Order: sequence, then C-alpha cells, then structure tokens
Amino acid sequence: MTTHKLFIDGEYRAAQSGKTFDKISPSTGEKIADVHEALAEDVNDAVEAAQAALKGPWGKMPKAQRCDLLMKLADAIDARKADFMEAEVRDTGHTRGFAEKVEIPRGAANFRIFAEMLKNTGGEYFHMDTPDGTGAANLELHRPKGVIGVISPWNAPFLLMTWKVGPALACGNTVVVKPSEESPATATLLGEVMNEVGIPKGVYNVIHGFGPESAGELLTQHPKVNGITFTGETRTGEAIMKQAAVGLRDVSFELGGKNPAIVFADADMDKAIEVTMRSCFANTGQVCLGTERIYVERPVFDEFVSRLKAGAEALIQGGPDTDGATIGPLISAEHREKVLSYYKKAADLGAQIITGGGVPDFAQGDYRNGGFFVEPTIWTGLPEDSPIVREEIFGPCCHIQPFDSEDEVIAMANDTDYGLSATLLTENLSRAHRVGGQMEAGLVWVNSWFLRDLRTAFGGSKSSGIGREGGVHSLEFYTERTNLCLKL
Repeated sequence: MTTHKLFIDGEYRAAQSGKTFDKISPSTGEKIADVHEALAEDVNDAVEAAQAALKGPWGKMPKAQRCDLLMKLADAIDARKADFMEAEVRDTGHTRGFAEKVEIPRGAANFRIFAEMLKNTGGEYFHMDTPDGTGAANLELHRPKGVIGVISPWNAPFLLMTWKVGPALACGNTVVVKPSEESPATATLLGEVMNEVGIPKGVYNVIHGFGPESAGELLTQHPKVNGITFTGETRTGEAIMKQAAVGLRDVSFELGGKNPAIVFADADMDKAIEVTMRSCFANTGQVCLGTERIYVERPVFDEFVSRLKAGAEALIQGGPDTDGATIGPLISAEHREKVLSYYKKAADLGAQIITGGGVPDFAQGDYRNGGFFVEPTIWTGLPEDSPIVREEIFGPCCHIQPFDSEDEVIAMANDTDYGLSATLLTENLSRAHRVGGQMEAGLVWVNSWFLRDLRTAFGGSKSSGIGREGGVHSLEFYTERTNLCLKL
C-alpha cells in the first residue's frame, strides 16, 4: 500500500496529527493509498519553510542560475516520465495515451518554457527630462511576490499544478502546493525530483488534505501567504477570494466553464467531428475547457449528430491497464453521482437521448464494475434555459442545438454565466474573425481544440476566472513591480 506524506522544507513528513485519509482508485473502486492530512501545525511549517527559503540561497540566487536549475528540473521530469505517468494514471484513471502524450510532457514544458522566457525578460526603461536639464532614468524592477499558495485540481493534476509552480519559481517565489485530495501522487513525487536537481529546501512544499476546515482553507487563510492561485469550481473560488481579502492578497483564478462549440455548414465535417470528439469526451469530459454545448448550423445538423453519435459509441471504456482504452472513469463515486444526477435530470426534462445516458453494462466479474464509469452521452431537444445547457456538468456529455444565423448563434453561445473558451468550426476566414471576435471568452479556438502556446495569455471572463497567466502575463501575478527613478 502506497503512503503519500507531506513534503515540507525538503523532507517527507508524516502529518503531526497522525491523520490520514484513503485514496480510492477511480478504475476499480479499491483503496490504493494512505494520504497524510495536513492540519494547522503542518500548514504553518510549510509556509514558514517557504518564507525562510525566500531569505536563503533561493532568494539570493541570480535569475539566470535559478532558471538553469528549472531547466535541469524539466530534464529530470522527462527522464522519469514513466514514474510520473504511473503515478498520474493510478490516481486519476486516465488512459495511458492521454497521460503520456499530454499531461507529463506539458508538466516538464511548464518549467522549461517559463525558465527560458523569464531568463531573458527585462523591465521597461524610460528617460525623462528634468527642469535642470540633466534628466532622469526610470527602471522597472520585478521582485518575487513571496510565498504563493497553489491549489490545484484533480482533472489534470500534474499539468495544472506545474502550470502554476513553473512561472512562480521562475519569478523567484516559493510555493506551498495543496493538490486535490483525489490526486496527491504526482505533486508528492515532484518533491523527490526537486531534491535530486538541487532546488533549495523550502522552495517547494506540498500539503495534503481537503478544502473547508482542512489544508486548503488553512493555506488560504495563512497571513504569510502573499498570493493564491487556484483552478477549480467557481463557488470554491468565491470562498477563497473572501479569505484572500484579509490582508489584500492577490488571487489568480481559472474557474468553471460551460463552453460552446459552433459548427458552421461550411466546416470540414471530418475535422469538425475529430475536434468535437476530443472537446466533449477527452479525459471523460473532465476538462474545464471542454465543450458541453454544441451549436450546429441547420443544413448539417442531422449529419453532425449522426456522426458524433457513432464516434461516441465507438469509444472503448477502461482504466490505464485496459489495452486500447480511449475513455476512462470519472474521478470518484461522488463525482459520478453528480454526473448521473444530470443524466437523470435531462431525461426527466424530456431531452432526446441520442446515445448513452447511464452506466455501462460490463460483464459479471469485470473489474470496471467497481470503478466510476458512465456512458458518453449526447442530448438534443432542450431549451437554452435548461439546467443541462446552463450548468457545468464536467462529464462526457454534450447538448447539440441547431441554429440558422450568425447573430442567433452568437447570442446563444454568449448567454452563459461563464466565459472560459469557445470553439469555432468553419473554413471561412472572414467568419472566423467576425464571430471569434464576438465570443465572450478568454480563449477562442478555430478548427482546433486544446492547442496552447504557453507564451500567450490564458484565463477566463465572467464567472470563469480572474486574471491572466502565461508568457510575460505571468509576471503580472507572480511578481511585484517597482519603478526605480534615478536622477542623472
């Protein structure tokens, strides 16, 4: 049985209270690990270690040397790709293909790209005239914000945790990471690799636990945490924001989404099906950027629905040890209950169920019967004010609606509390510019999905988040700026 301890000040420690909780396999429903739960004393130790590291070798290290260490860390992650992949798929039930091709490589890239970029990033310079004629020079300086509390989710644990830790460390901060209680393994393993490459003690700390009255809330309430970055549900983000208001700590949030995909009649249908198969069903629909609302221009509506149905029914369900599996389980029994409650609600509201709508019928004795599997599901026929269309479900499902004009579909796509992403399928470049520019979302894809250049700004609008990270935009959150005015 695996045990995940806390990682504080460069060492693996048991929780001082001795409290642990069970980690359950999404694929089988069986216990696979004991996880130590951090309480007040442990959280305080982690924050104090991070504070001390800011004043120690890490805080005094030249930027180039710091970035070189992070490049070395990225190489070490690549060298241990198999270890990280195994830890990730056991926690999440993800298919090995998704972890191997997307999650672990992006985790390494999050350190490599931000280290390369920030190593060569300087501040602005302005010369100004003065009454005496000698002038003055204004130099922009970037200082680390301090201790960053990183609260990361379970749906892509390593990718989304390193997306925050990479730029935070590149900018000279230290971090205390609280991974989801559902996915503790890769954040814990990363501590070992940090030590291997020589990252000073206290720079990277990991505490495990839950949200309210546990590690998450204790971290966000800690007065020595200087900034909080969080990916997760909008309601949790609201609670964290209230806690961060005490002491006026900065926050950066990527929150929920109910993202639209729009398929125009001129779209390449093969491409449209390939893109929406991924955007709806990748990672079993547990992707903040996924598309749970699809709008299809009426002339191609029937063909699109038929072909997406065939694609969904061809998916092969299984855990990481099932050869050929293309879709895995949901993360937990609790989350499956939530998703199935929406499946029932859709049926009760009179949705036309194109495919799915329940739990797969595996053979007796199949290990998957103990896991948290649901059927990939497609609906049509519900009005735009239906909770199925308006509320984030976070499962392998979508509702498809026909439309007749650009103005109509733009209005429907934007009629949501969320604004994280949108996807357009069209071969008309003018239409892509015209419609894409009217989408109320932080990221709009045209003829693609989940394609990310880490140098670009990323974040949501409306209830999908606060702030932007990525590229030089990460400097806005992970550093404090000082203007040094020098009289010449």
